[in-house]
Amino acid sequence: MTLALALLVGTITAGWLVPQGLRRVDLRRRDPRSLLVAWLASIMGVAAAGTAGVVLLLTPGHGPADSLTWALNRCLAALQHGSPPRFEDLLGIASAALLGVVVVRCAVVTARELLRLRRASRERLSVLRLAGWPDAATPNTFWLAHDRPLAFSLLGRPGVIIATEGLTRHLPADAVAAVLAHERAHLRGHHHLLIAVMDSLRRTLPFVPLFRQAPAAIRELVELAADMSATRVCGPAAVRAALLAVSGHDAPSVALAMGRDTVRVRLARLEHVAQAPGGARRALSCGAAGALATAVPFLTGPSLLFALAVLACPVGG
Repeated sequence: MTLALALLVGTITAGWLVPQGLRRVDLRRRDPRSLLVAWLASIMGVAAAGTAGVVLLLTPGHGPADSLTWALNRCLAALQHGSPPRFEDLLGIASAALLGVVVVRCAVVTARELLRLRRASRERLSVLRLAGWPDAATPNTFWLAHDRPLAFSLLGRPGVIIATEGLTRHLPADAVAAVLAHERAHLRGHHHLLIAVMDSLRRTLPFVPLFRQAPAAIRELVELAADMSATRVCGPAAVRAALLAVSGHDAPSVALAMGRDTVRVRLARLEHVAQAPGGARRALSCGAAGALATAVPFLTGPSLLFALAVLACPVGG
């Protein structure tokens, strides 16, 4: 039971403390992709550690197969013989029931959110396609006759970019290319789906800071990541010009628009932009961030319990 308790303590501790550490990272100088991986890996690590802790509660000294059935049989046998069930059996069953409720609710909320997002995107896209015309040179891009420079992307199969004529009227060609590259990065990275899943986790477990803060953090990071993608293609000057000129506040709420979210932070990052790391270095950085973030709940709980044991039972001289 000690290891199960350690994992559950690590789950709770990481769920509360990890977002504080991630929020302190300077977004102007750090690779947003590594931070994005760290947020996602933290969520997976917390979920894995919590699940492992519940499984161990159900299997003290037994194999993982048919854990819940075994624990229920023990409780029923104890009741039939007139003796109270063991505390760890009841705790394991209660934890398993709670975990099941969370998993089912998360699945239901996520399915509903994705259906809502797809339905809303499809409805808006059907109207915008009637009002606009496709770009012969750029696949899945539609133009609208509107003087205000605006561009956004919508979820779909495939995803679609909506842009206005105001882009070509008010922005130089390299800035227009930066806008389109930014939106293509959103579609290529499936950022709409990622944000929808994070919103579902927030609705399922709003009392856990890691899940409550994840949607806003992920939304910020995918915009920074899309900026980096556009910078590699068009350069930082073009992306900066696009950010200063493009409006995003007229875009639908289900869309990702270049000029709407965290513009000030993104402009500050463009001032500190350096040469993009190579593929191997970027993969190593993301892998290290993911491994460390995943391991946090597995290391935190045992470390805390060991520290408490040392403080409570000091070694005699």
